[in-house]
Amino acid sequence: MTVASSPPSRLPVRDIEGTQPKPRTREKRERDGGGRGDGALAALFIAPAMLGFLVFLLWPTLRGIYLSFTRFNLLTPAEWVGLDNYVRMVKDPIFWDSLTVTVEYVFINIGIQTVSALAIAVLLQRLTQSAILRGVVLTPYLMSNVVAGIVWLWMLDTQLGIGNEIIAGLGFDRIPFLADETWAIPTIAVINVWRHVGYTALLLFAGLQAIPNDMYEAAKVDGASEWRMFWRITMPLLRPVLAVVLIMTVIGSFQVFDTVAVTTAGGPANATNVLQYYIYGAAFGRFQFGYASAMSVALLVVLSAITFVQYRLTRAGQTDLG
Repeated sequence: MTVASSPPSRLPVRDIEGTQPKPRTREKRERDGGGRGDGALAALFIAPAMLGFLVFLLWPTLRGIYLSFTRFNLLTPAEWVGLDNYVRMVKDPIFWDSLTVTVEYVFINIGIQTVSALAIAVLLQRLTQSAILRGVVLTPYLMSNVVAGIVWLWMLDTQLGIGNEIIAGLGFDRIPFLADETWAIPTIAVINVWRHVGYTALLLFAGLQAIPNDMYEAAKVDGASEWRMFWRITMPLLRPVLAVVLIMTVIGSFQVFDTVAVTTAGGPANATNVLQYYIYGAAFGRFQFGYASAMSVALLVVLSAITFVQYRLTRAGQTDLG
């Protein structure tokens, strides 16, 4: 009697090292084609932002640098004058006064806004994380600078403003917040702090969310107070986010214009004649576009230098988180 032997089972073909067979040529072509398709799709999505960058940022910057070496008033072709505009700028006392006023505003604004935003962010993170409360904090930022300036101008009016009505009701003398050389810049700084502090606080709040809660719990077990945890845990680990926020805030503060334009128009006696407002007056008030461009380029150089120094000193690109 013969026994039928079963056919040998077919095993998957493998190479010597036990790996699967290499993909077929057709599959490889399809995969490569898909990669090219993803690149084209990515370029399509990036195109609008890139177009906006080229049209509204890069080209105006290059055009402004060129005009800074010319005499141009919109009515006649630009005339090349070399470094004349920069020499005039160095000798212009109003330019240096405007720069001084701007620096004063920046220090007041940055000091109050950073401390206030950090306090709000820590309170939001340590006491409550209510989304409704975060929305309330952000509400002033939804208002434009022009509207905020007009509202505060009415509220701080020396004779009819509700702010001075309250001060007078308490028995104190009325304060000309926006009409006095001493009070004008601090008042404008406080107005802008009121509008931007919520947005800055939420940026810092996002940075606080990245700090592990285990560190706070371990510190509590060791008996650390909230104040000690703030200086030993929160501040060191928040440093990269705080550095970026400071860089953004400094750049924005140097570009203050809207609030000054609708509240004081550079007065009284040029006490609030910040650099951006002086550049605007030179360009659109006296049609000295060449000189205004030179001052704009100078501001660009100053901001670039400040940003570079801030980035290096604060080590914004490094983190202490493992």
